[in-house]
Amino acid sequence: MSNEVRLAFAHPQERAEESSDHAPLDRISLRDHIAEIEIGAFQAERGTTQRICFNVVVEVQPLTGDVDDDVDRILSYDRVTEAIAHELGAERLNLLETLAERIAERILLEPQAIRVFVRIEKLDRGPGALGVEIVRARRESSARRPLPDDIPHPRVVYLSNAAMADPDLGKMIDKLVASDAPLIFCVGVPDQAGPIAGAPLAQRRIDLLAIEQNGWVLAGLDRRCVVVETRTELDWAMKNGQICVWAPSKIVLDAVDGPVTQHSEGVALAAWFSGLLGACEMLVIGETPPGDVPVPVRALTKGAELF
Repeated sequence: MSNEVRLAFAHPQERAEESSDHAPLDRISLRDHIAEIEIGAFQAERGTTQRICFNVVVEVQPLTGDVDDDVDRILSYDRVTEAIAHELGAERLNLLETLAERIAERILLEPQAIRVFVRIEKLDRGPGALGVEIVRARRESSARRPLPDDIPHPRVVYLSNAAMADPDLGKMIDKLVASDAPLIFCVGVPDQAGPIAGAPLAQRRIDLLAIEQNGWVLAGLDRRCVVVETRTELDWAMKNGQICVWAPSKIVLDAVDGPVTQHSEGVALAAWFSGLLGACEMLVIGETPPGDVPVPVRALTKGAELF
């Protein structure tokens, strides 16, 4: 038991050596790599950064023949730090467990990597270090997340409140469904004035929730429309022909590089979202598009112009 306790708190390098049950593997390690990021599920962890420490050990297949001092023949340390940086930059996360899984998954995409130990610790949440450690092997990484080429490019359609109230809304959706791209609707805040808060962070939440309420109104107007809030739900829906109505709070609040616009400006928020998804087109119905849409954009006065 004492040996198990010792290994539980040992560096991943020692754990890798002790747990090896097959032919000897080479190992590369990254020790005490510290980044300052925003992460955490508690409200107190939003809007502030904290120090996170990474320790990673990667077991790799030993090289056959001479290395020849050729960096292209080995798994570079840079690939480990790049995996960390990539996942930190992808989106804001709540859980260290999620971050560890994604880093391990990305490292195991490297052809040399066989098994990886990832330990991540929060250094500023108490008198000690709070963290998680996982071990993943190549065979466990087969159910990986979609790579960019696997992800569909949707048509994002922003509907003004007047467009939502159009009697021909159902016909417009029929026409859009017949197109060759997944369909995601975005809406803005309702016409009715909402609550006003003195604090910017509180007002951001209020505006995002107002948009989501309006999204549920749209879903109530056409049963084919389903309100979704996570990237996982969106990816599944796009691949399975489901019409989505975007509920923005989670993706906006979790974004590393979030929108710079006011969240009450629904069409500008939809433009940011279109760029995030790599949409094939943004279609704006009943409102003027912003001037900096990162994807191709069309503006229509009303949905009937589609026909």
